[in-house]
Amino acid sequence: MKVALTGGAGFVGGAIARLLRERGDDIVALVRDPARAGRLTEIGAQVIANDLSDVTTIAAALAGADAVIHAAGSYRVGITKKERPQMWDANVGTTTRVLDAAAAAGTKWIVYVSTVNIFGNTHRRVVDEGYRRNLVAGFVSYYDETKFRAHEVAEGRLAGSAPIVIVLPSQVYGPGDHSAFGEQLAAAYAGKLPYRAVDDVGVGLVHVDDLAAGIAAALDRGEIGRSYILSGPTTTLGDAIELAANVGRRKPPRLHVPTGLLRAFAPFGPLIGQPNLGEVISASSGVTYWATAARAEQELGFHARPIEDGLRDTFAAA
Repeated sequence: MKVALTGGAGFVGGAIARLLRERGDDIVALVRDPARAGRLTEIGAQVIANDLSDVTTIAAALAGADAVIHAAGSYRVGITKKERPQMWDANVGTTTRVLDAAAAAGTKWIVYVSTVNIFGNTHRRVVDEGYRRNLVAGFVSYYDETKFRAHEVAEGRLAGSAPIVIVLPSQVYGPGDHSAFGEQLAAAYAGKLPYRAVDDVGVGLVHVDDLAAGIAAALDRGEIGRSYILSGPTTTLGDAIELAANVGRRKPPRLHVPTGLLRAFAPFGPLIGQPNLGEVISASSGVTYWATAARAEQELGFHARPIEDGLRDTFAAA
């Protein structure tokens, strides 16, 4: 198979590229900066400089590909209003242009990497692909909003008979994870996490290699027009921190910062590197992003390893 891949220089995209190359697929990776895509070159991927800003050049890069996996995007919570246009373009704009380009190139198979965040706060329910959020309640973050709107773009193209399979990952972790979530787990493992805060946020933790395998399965066996949740076991940040500390034979931090105190401190967030601390709180405190991967397990053979096993693998590889 010849597969065009966006986001290949990123954490998730890199895992997808490695897996596909290991099984013998040819990869055409569209990256913003080839100088930062050395690992893709090392595994034999064809790297093309493309910032996904122009439909014509994207379509040219997709020419001859059997499929495209669109995994590029921006994942940050707590951005300033000044940064919003950039995130909108990174999530909604690129999705629109990649799907336009795939249509122009006649690409016969598209896997769009969405997120379980499109469901919003599930209020401690473990939901499935049929769940629809209450839009009247609004969005918990600008990331939440942009990914939801990008998902709407993909669903709109499906209504027009575009050959799209949608996958919805939960919170990803694994070797090389530099997200705020992953850094907290690593610090807990090393016994260096000074305190816990908003640790009641609920997530499904999926190891990056399991996610890559699920995306490859969607590429091979997914049904056009269907969505597949690729979530790991559900947990909370607090429980995950304790588990990471236990794996590292450390004690979890005893200091817990009350959410009320954080809210009071929100105006001073920039002093601790959080320019929009209020959004971080609204996207975390009491919020759950829980979803079931039952459909993907049944139809794609997807499997997410237990969190403890995944954390051991993650820190062993560090």
